Amino acid sequence: MIRRLSLRWRVAAAFGIGLALVMTILAVATWNLTTGYMLDQREQSVTRQSEVNVRLVTTALAEHADDLDELLAGLATGPDSSILLSRPTGWLTSGRQLDPGVVPRGLLDEAQRGITARQRFAADGIPVLGVATPVGPDSVYVELYPLLELDRTFRYLSTLLITGTVAAALFGVGLGAWAARRALRPLTALTTAASRVARGDLATRLPDQSDPDLAPLAASFNTTAGQLEQRVRRDARFASDVSHELRSPLTTMVNVSEVLERRQDAMPPTAQRALGLLRAELRRFQRMVVDLLEISRADQDEADSTVELVDLGELVRNVVESRPACAVRIETDPATPLVSADRRRIDRVVANLLDNADHYGGGAVAVTVHRHEGRARIVVDDAGSGVPPALRERIFERFARGLHAARRDQHTGSGLGLAIVADHVHRHDGRVWVEDRPGGGARFVVELPEAAS
Repeated sequence: MIRRLSLRWRVAAAFGIGLALVMTILAVATWNLTTGYMLDQREQSVTRQSEVNVRLVTTALAEHADDLDELLAGLATGPDSSILLSRPTGWLTSGRQLDPGVVPRGLLDEAQRGITARQRFAADGIPVLGVATPVGPDSVYVELYPLLELDRTFRYLSTLLITGTVAAALFGVGLGAWAARRALRPLTALTTAASRVARGDLATRLPDQSDPDLAPLAASFNTTAGQLEQRVRRDARFASDVSHELRSPLTTMVNVSEVLERRQDAMPPTAQRALGLLRAELRRFQRMVVDLLEISRADQDEADSTVELVDLGELVRNVVESRPACAVRIETDPATPLVSADRRRIDRVVANLLDNADHYGGGAVAVTVHRHEGRARIVVDDAGSGVPPALRERIFERFARGLHAARRDQHTGSGLGLAIVADHVHRHDGRVWVEDRPGGGARFVVELPEAAS
């Protein structure tokens, strides 16, 4: 699967390709205009020079045929120029010696038909401009003008244009990256703010924007975040108020049930069974009220959080050892990093995971604390039947009981224990998930970031 480039790099690539395309068009136009002009100037110069030489050769053929060799030697303009004269008796040459066979046949044919012809070609590895002119009925004058300087100029020009195009493309990529970074800076701020809101920081707001295109976005986000904060706090206050209101009648009912339990021997069997069911429901109800108070407390106020450096190995050992008759194997890695956390909440996380293992997983088998890729992990293994993949996300939702939703026995919880775990872990920028334990059972994993040094 091909990974798609990010928006920033797509913008940078578009700038680079666009600028490279523009520079290519300019380079091609510059090349054609410049080379065309220089070649035209060279051909005009060569043509004028050739006309003068042809007149001299024509006069010599008519009046001083014996002096042709000396004349041709004097007409050579440089060490790389060549002069060839085709006569019925053969070829006369001067200047740089060449085999007359290098002269293109088409150039000679044009001259023999009485037309002055020009053609560029390579003669023994040197680029030349050949001019063939008829001189008399049976003779053709051919002069080869070297184009070495012009060829070097063309190579320099082509190198300069190609380098300029590549440099412009790289500059376009850099300019695009810079422009994209500046243009996407508000989007980055929005993404960061949205992530903080998703982690529970409902007080996050975007700064006011002076840009008319960004001001409505910032205002809309801040309004939405404010309304969300008010709604969450209102719901949290409602849950807290309801929980507090329920505590008094719940305490009364618990006390009454304890009185009845002490006298249950005098009750008929049917009443005893009813009392047992009532006691189980009251325990579940009492646990639910406590969990609701915990959630509402976390949702309403973060000021009571005391963040400190926590040794997870020590914390887990204290939680396990404080539980009566808890035979759980504890494994801690000394290399586990310290974490910046609210000790009370992490303590509740471990306790809830152990309660979940006791109620639904056949009891906790082992609790492991170790380091994994620079992060600290708490792993709780149980001896249950595991959690089906379809429920592994749902069980961390509030009032989700998974496979035990229909049960109403003494082990059925409130459906809030794992939700509290997920909430507390996420408030510490951590992750929690469940997976299969090798050998059977479920494995709950809590991962927390290492404390900043």
